[in-house]
Amino acid sequence: MSKLVLEPAVAQLAMLRERRISVSELAEEHLAQIERLNPQLNVFTDFDPERVRAQARKMDAYEGVRGPLFGLPVTVKSSIATAGYHCEIGSTLLRGDVPANDAVVVARLRAAGALILGTTNCPEFLMAYETANLLYGRTNNPWDLDRTPGGSSGGESAAIAVGMSAAGLGSDSGGSVRVPAHFTGICSLKPTPGRFPGAGHLPPCVGPFSVLGAIGPMARSLRDVELMFATLGGQDVTDPSHAPVCYWARSMDELRATKIGFFEDDEIAPVTAETREAVQAAVRALREAGFCVESFRPKVLEPMRQLWWKLFVQCGEMFYRPLYSGREGELSPIFAEFLSIARTRKELMPTELLSAWAELDTLRAKMLEEMRAHPALLCPVASVPAWRHGERSWVIEGRSVEYLDAVRHTQWFNVLGAPAAVVPVGQSPEGLPIGVQIAARPYEDEIALGVAAIVDAAFGYRAPKIAG
Repeated sequence: MSKLVLEPAVAQLAMLRERRISVSELAEEHLAQIERLNPQLNVFTDFDPERVRAQARKMDAYEGVRGPLFGLPVTVKSSIATAGYHCEIGSTLLRGDVPANDAVVVARLRAAGALILGTTNCPEFLMAYETANLLYGRTNNPWDLDRTPGGSSGGESAAIAVGMSAAGLGSDSGGSVRVPAHFTGICSLKPTPGRFPGAGHLPPCVGPFSVLGAIGPMARSLRDVELMFATLGGQDVTDPSHAPVCYWARSMDELRATKIGFFEDDEIAPVTAETREAVQAAVRALREAGFCVESFRPKVLEPMRQLWWKLFVQCGEMFYRPLYSGREGELSPIFAEFLSIARTRKELMPTELLSAWAELDTLRAKMLEEMRAHPALLCPVASVPAWRHGERSWVIEGRSVEYLDAVRHTQWFNVLGAPAAVVPVGQSPEGLPIGVQIAARPYEDEIALGVAAIVDAAFGYRAPKIAG
């Protein structure tokens, strides 16, 4: 089996530019990997090898100016509108939905010359950290088929981790590109909302989700994530959340001037010993690279997490209720689980919702004030590495940690509307990957990317054995 599919996207693009390989040849390498591994991992929701070959032949015959992603085989999460491909958000209620138009970021992906392999699996309506649904079944983690690749961008992360895709697009309102990256040993970025076009996400990123949610790039190296961000990001004047901010790569001197705060846990949910070591290893790597890294934990983490629960869990149930009402028997177990979690709390009354909306600005202001001295933060992605399918509680340091508490570490930065990148650093005793998270202040995505790139260079991607 060729190792070419496990090379970084930037290396594959260099081979294409130098005509050392054709688009069709690179596509065939990925098709062979898909044919070999997809039956075990169950990544795709819409995949047709002949459609891929037709795209590749057309690209090879093209004599015009080639875009920066020309010929790169990529995938798209099935919650991001991709014209001509099934994008059903994992629900039988939307069975057969095929968008007529691309999401803005997918249109940019095509304009940059990328070759779209297909759309990838997600949990029903994106409301889980595990990828499974009644339409396409369960997606497995390439490090251990008995474990999940995470959610909601679990199909994307599994595909990229084993070279079935060179890079891809996921989305994140509570950790959904970051937890899967952590679980499968790849890199990802949840951008500042508005810096990466959100129009065309299914469902729309509106209301509180215009702050919580963002489409984000995923790949095996941080350089690839940076390339995707720089190529596909930028102002979308039709997006009410748009930001007129141009891509601005920071120099090493500028990055080193950014003081970094780190913490290993939030004193509420403990993390595994290996997770602590991964954070410490990243701290050492940054210090060796000349960065000032200090112990620092913001004080408003728990209030922000409680607000995330209201805006994501409780408001999420309210948003979806008109769609599923009267059709509860058609829902997948994983979405039914989400509904049962949401209903453990009383429905938000109008005054409570208004109060939560006001609190969003108040808490963001408090967090930004705390980040004056430490504009970047380094912390875990989750309390644990990838869990077994259906596993929902763990004992860590003699304390019980429940499902949503185990992934609270990503949720803070959704409430802040901040960029946060994930890179693989350590591993568990079972050999499972463990990532760390680097967050920055809103609109300072390039700082998060730049710091994360230093950590990625010190550790970096390793391939699961199944990848070949």
